[in-house]
Amino acid sequence: MTTTQTPDLKMVAETAPAEAVNTMPMETPELIRRLVTDENICVLTFDRPDSAANIFDKAALMELSDHINYVMCNSNIKGLVLTSAKKSIFIAGADLTQLSKARTSDELRDMIELGQVVFNRLATLNIPTVAAIHGACVGGGYEVTLACDYRIASPDKVTKIGLPETQLGIIPAWGGSTRLPRLIGLPKALDVILGGKTLAAKPALKCGLVDDLVPREYLVEKACQLILKRGMKLRARKTKLAHKLTTLGPVVNMITKKVSKQVFAKTRGHYPAIPKALEVVTQGLSKSLDDSLALERDAILELGTTEACKNLIRIFFLQERAKKLTGVPADSAPEAKATPVKRVTVVGAGVMGGGIAQWSSARGLGVILRDINHEALAKGLAGIAKVYDQAVKRHAMTKLEARDGMDRISASPVDVPLHSVDVIIEAAVEKMDLKKKLFAHLDSLAGRETILASNTSALSITEIATATQHPERVIGIHFFNPVHRMQLVEVVVGKQTSPEVVRRSVKFVQQIGKLPVVVKDAPGFLVNRILMPYLIEAGHLFENGARVEDVDECMLEFGMPMGPLRLIDEVGVDVSHHVASDLASKFRDRMHCPEVLSKMMADELFGKKNGKGFYLHNKKGKEPTVNPRIDKYTSGTACAKLTREELRTRMVLLMINEAARCLEGGIVEEAADVDFGMIMGTGFAPFLGGPLRFADSVGIPHIVDEMKRLADEELRFTPCNLLQTLAGTGQKFYKS
Repeated sequence: MTTTQTPDLKMVAETAPAEAVNTMPMETPELIRRLVTDENICVLTFDRPDSAANIFDKAALMELSDHINYVMCNSNIKGLVLTSAKKSIFIAGADLTQLSKARTSDELRDMIELGQVVFNRLATLNIPTVAAIHGACVGGGYEVTLACDYRIASPDKVTKIGLPETQLGIIPAWGGSTRLPRLIGLPKALDVILGGKTLAAKPALKCGLVDDLVPREYLVEKACQLILKRGMKLRARKTKLAHKLTTLGPVVNMITKKVSKQVFAKTRGHYPAIPKALEVVTQGLSKSLDDSLALERDAILELGTTEACKNLIRIFFLQERAKKLTGVPADSAPEAKATPVKRVTVVGAGVMGGGIAQWSSARGLGVILRDINHEALAKGLAGIAKVYDQAVKRHAMTKLEARDGMDRISASPVDVPLHSVDVIIEAAVEKMDLKKKLFAHLDSLAGRETILASNTSALSITEIATATQHPERVIGIHFFNPVHRMQLVEVVVGKQTSPEVVRRSVKFVQQIGKLPVVVKDAPGFLVNRILMPYLIEAGHLFENGARVEDVDECMLEFGMPMGPLRLIDEVGVDVSHHVASDLASKFRDRMHCPEVLSKMMADELFGKKNGKGFYLHNKKGKEPTVNPRIDKYTSGTACAKLTREELRTRMVLLMINEAARCLEGGIVEEAADVDFGMIMGTGFAPFLGGPLRFADSVGIPHIVDEMKRLADEELRFTPCNLLQTLAGTGQKFYKS
């Protein structure tokens, strides 16, 4: 029932493809076109005007119902085909804006029941029905195809099929939780529904979500042929014995018990939609269709009121907002016609440079990968090839697409002309003197309109720009590691960066399918500025006697995807030490780099990169185990008796305080930018909505009181002025 969250789908409108069937035009509806072929097959083409996407709102559901009325009243109609005219969208699901604005439970109930009734009418037509799918077919878009007898899909890259509702804190409630397990069996259905998965065309076929793959240009023609040749036999499909067995009571009970344990281990009870989906799907199997649909309806009415659901939907809207961001004030000069980036140079072939080069080339850009070290270049190219190979294995791209991506990368150990390059991204060593020399050199090589960007995670963009003749074109474009998985990119604006360079940089980030957040040049920018006090505090807690297991486990219980000490290992003890030391030098009043990090570096405990850190990472495919020798770096006992709740409170309060400081200092424009950056950049518990949204929910006066209590002994907990002001006036970070 939801719109898709897939970030790399280009929502561009296109006229309907010409079909290899003769058609007789009927009246033209607003959202769905109806055509009847000479063979009396009704073809409904979803094509929402002035929009790149088809969605289901009340109007679309009512219009579909009217078309079903037409079919039911015309006995000469032999079959029905559903298709789309959009370039990359079949139907992207329900209108989340309409759902989220339902003022009462009755309004939401009406919307859910309308969808169920309309899809049921489609499912009970006495003619064969086929869905011809091209593009994103997710949530309610896929649920309508489940009401059809047969589903064929294009094998194109843009075709994504699935039910991502649990990612938004709800469940499929237009029949998806009822019909999918009956179609593909309980285990596979649970994997898709509980995981909120969307699959590429080939995995969707293998899983049983669709019945066949057909080239896009022949989809409707093939659907019509199926109806003419097979007729009602399309509906009389054989159910595999394995599928039948999974509907038996004892088997369902066994699966439920096993999956329940897995769900709790993964979610720790923080995402109520997932256990609720498990309950609805398994209980619905033993009930009638109507009773199972009632379970869906009641579940979504219950989930829609939860804070987890509200926060997850807010995050979705923030993602959509980032896709439309301009990076400059609304009242600035009119935007010139945007010229898409075609050529990129990446300087530095390390992990980050290689990742940026791979991602850019995969999005169709020509890339020059530059490094003076031949060995680094070879290693970088090998890493890029590995990412491409993994993408092919996941069916994210074909072998041909991967090969073409590699072919778009040119590696060079020497200077090459850069005057025709649109963007140069530096991803070299994190040392200011070296970066300034490099940017002075790049400034002389680049064209007049070339953007000079640094991928630095901490160094001042303003200072780097002083080394160039054109500081107005220097900007930070900070990707997160690993590049091919992390959606967020910080666009860091230096004091002399021109608004036009900001605008072009934001558009570049959007062009390559990433989500930008615009931040002011300041120590640590946004994400690292908030993250590092948290990691630093974790190090101090460990130094003073807290166990590794307790420090990490308490934050897993809070909802973080990884404990802070484990995260230090993942990032690298040396990298964490460098960033922590840099920030500590800027904020001596409240930050001090833990000594444990320098001691570990001296003993060559660098974390995951060499297999030893707070954890041992030597076993492939297995979870790391706590390093049995790590306790020798403990130098005190002050925190040894703190409970997990007390440990968690200290770390979370410091994140909230620093997040408020970023807002107070104008690092970003609004609280939503802070929360969006932390969720997308660090995985801050999404169901909590981000550190500032969480502060609002807990109560800012309570947070300030807690910080003042701790600050009596440790000054770093002193609440910032903004927090104290909000607490004193009874205000919140968010108005609603």
